[in-house]
Amino acid sequence: MMRFYELQTPRESKYTGTLRARHKWGSLPGIRCPECKATWAGGMTAYPGADLSTLAERGEYEKPRPEPLDEFVRLRELVRPRVPPGGQLLPGAKFGPLVGTASGTFSPLFFYYVEKPLVHREALEKLQAEGVRGLRGFPTELRFRQKKHPELLELEVLPHGRLHPDCTPQDRRPACPKCGCDNYTFPEEPILEAASLPTHTDLFRLSDFETIFIGTERFVETVRRLGLEELDIREVPVR
Repeated sequence: MMRFYELQTPRESKYTGTLRARHKWGSLPGIRCPECKATWAGGMTAYPGADLSTLAERGEYEKPRPEPLDEFVRLRELVRPRVPPGGQLLPGAKFGPLVGTASGTFSPLFFYYVEKPLVHREALEKLQAEGVRGLRGFPTELRFRQKKHPELLELEVLPHGRLHPDCTPQDRRPACPKCGCDNYTFPEEPILEAASLPTHTDLFRLSDFETIFIGTERFVETVRRLGLEELDIREVPVR
């Protein structure tokens, strides 16, 4: 069975990269749910290849705000054809290339901002050449404060796979049947649900925790072999 690993930016790093940037076409609004009364937005997935330039309603994604559930659903369905088939569209999902400024130094794989995972173009090409699957990098519109800098692409890391119920709280409330709100803390000892894991990509987010990056054994071994490792890596059991 393939092994899987949680990937995080190290707490201590020699790299100093910082961003002041947002996604060009904004994001889905939050939800005000009439059923569970929650107001929430937890989507961390960005779709940097999504182009809303021809969408008449594109201005409705510019300002973060909560909306009633029906209005959220309307805005979500307008953008669904512009993201990859089956793409998860939680409140807060972001669209278009990164626009803004960057400064400092960036590791070949830079996951410090979970909604803005970045990769050097050369690193991406090396990973793809080694057969790592499912990696898609998109051009950014970042302006650097220094003259010498790498070409940074934004990785589109899509949600797949879930936690196994055995590692979630026993007193966990069921997800809201209306809006899907499912609020609980990521476990200290996570377990992945084997049946939910993708077989077509070596890097993904968890569908139920989009802040968590998961890499396959192939991804981790290749990153280490190429000397691209600037990540904290821990194996996550599968059941």
